[in-house]
Amino acid sequence: MTPRKGFTLIELIIGSALMLVIILATLYIYSESNQVSVDQQQLAELQQDVRSSMYFISRDVRNAGVGLPGEFSGYFLEGEDNEDQGGEVTPDRLKVIGNMEDPLNLNIANYQGAAANLSLDDYSLEKFPYPDSYYEDKVVLILPNPESACRSGELRQITHVTHSQTGTNEKLNFSHGLAKEFNPPQGLKGSCPSSNDYDGGLVAFINVKEYWLDVTGSYSGLTKGENGYIGEPGVLYMTHNGVHYPLAKDIENLQFQYNGDFDNDGSLDGFVNWQETWTGDSVMVSRIKQVRMWILGRTPERFVSVSGKPPDDLHLYKRPAVANTPEASQDDMHRRFLLDSTVTIRNLSLSLYNLGTR
Repeated sequence: MTPRKGFTLIELIIGSALMLVIILATLYIYSESNQVSVDQQQLAELQQDVRSSMYFISRDVRNAGVGLPGEFSGYFLEGEDNEDQGGEVTPDRLKVIGNMEDPLNLNIANYQGAAANLSLDDYSLEKFPYPDSYYEDKVVLILPNPESACRSGELRQITHVTHSQTGTNEKLNFSHGLAKEFNPPQGLKGSCPSSNDYDGGLVAFINVKEYWLDVTGSYSGLTKGENGYIGEPGVLYMTHNGVHYPLAKDIENLQFQYNGDFDNDGSLDGFVNWQETWTGDSVMVSRIKQVRMWILGRTPERFVSVSGKPPDDLHLYKRPAVANTPEASQDDMHRRFLLDSTVTIRNLSLSLYNLGTR
């Protein structure tokens, strides 16, 4: 009878060791692959947030001032350079105004200023495809006649519209008092000293949009959970008619520069930062023709799937200098994605929204 053969203790130890090595190698490869996947996923999400934010900002800046009379061309935009929120990064802000969402330009027949109703030229409402109910609760900007010396527009909230079936006796009815507390650029908000200034003026749906970055997550004067403010650092907001809408998270810097014929010599002077003297100066603002913008995003988690050590002079994981904001003092192992774009403002007396068509 042939004796049975088995494994010796040494063979079992060697086999177990080899199997353990194979298992550990497999787990290591899986862990590395998984980490690469996690790193690339957060970078891809960051790039998507930055690109979508740039789309919205570029679209609104390109259309800033659309629908406003040419006499108000200096009131379509207002910036702020390097706002100090107490952090290392000082982002810019940009506010624009325009008849951008729902086109509306109604001619004023008579308005007494802060009155409860406003009379329109006959057949004004018939130029637009909105039912009467659509106007309820809409905020409008009431502009004076461009031929008057007044450059103050009233913000009012419509309660309802009234008109006869023949298109005559058309009126906008308002709630008492002025509308929400938000300010158009360049101090446009206000009331003219004479009610006659508004006769022959315009009524337009108001779209005041301000783009800004919350660096700290505890912005002064705002309360977490109120009016759209979420109270987290690194959130890029679009404030539309006083309501805050988060556009993207994990944003590290937001910068703007402006190009125009500021010396009025017939040629563009090159991009510069917003100047404090421009605020309230409608003449200088009317000369702005282009806006350049930068959005810098940073991954929420450190990147660990690094192959080798990058050269000392190649800072892949360091906040770069953007416009007139300095770079960081040291690397922090977070990946960045920087996107910049330049748009030409195509407003300034454009009347494509004044035709009553979309």
